[in-house]
Amino acid sequence: MTLPEPVADGVQALYEDDDLLVLCKPPGMLCVPGRGPDKQDCLSARSQQRWPGALIVHRLDQATSGLVLMARHIDMQRRLSHAFAERQVHKRYQAVVQGLLGPVEQTWQEIDLPIAADWERRPLRVIDQTLGKPSQTRWRLLAQDGVAHTSRVELEPITGRTHQLRVHLAALGHPILGDTLYADEAAQQKAPRLLLHACVLEFAHPRHGAPCRFESAPDF
Repeated sequence: MTLPEPVADGVQALYEDDDLLVLCKPPGMLCVPGRGPDKQDCLSARSQQRWPGALIVHRLDQATSGLVLMARHIDMQRRLSHAFAERQVHKRYQAVVQGLLGPVEQTWQEIDLPIAADWERRPLRVIDQTLGKPSQTRWRLLAQDGVAHTSRVELEPITGRTHQLRVHLAALGHPILGDTLYADEAAQQKAPRLLLHACVLEFAHPRHGAPCRFESAPDF
């Protein structure tokens, strides 16, 4: 086990070994290069400068901050990709949403709404009971602010659809603050960025099976 330097090219590195990396992506950074010369700066490019051969395993939206797991070589990328596909990697997020969700309770609740691509407004997604793919998100209320009329929630995606957490919360009538895709103008104006952060990654290390858990507190 190697504890890396706290910051690498603006990306916080929480952990590294010969097989994998756990990084904390800042908001506004792409995970992989986009189209055009102005979209080449990204998490994978910066990581490869310090860890040659580093490979993306999963992604966060550009606007989302938080924990990203990367592989150091192709065999580990295959193993980790399989773990994600088999839902053996457990992720949790925190978000601040518009509106009050009721009394603070520790019990988890589930959103079960199918998500489909909105082909006329790509890259947007929509709830579609006919064409949508099964999509489930567990959530619980952590706190609420009666003055600001907002709630802080913890989220656990069961499936991994594009924009799943953003679409599901908006469908409940509680969009994430700062969400320029799914929130109304009032919710967008309440935050300078999307208030969504990947705060927990938990999995068994593919090399030796030891349990791994990493946490990153949101800065909002």
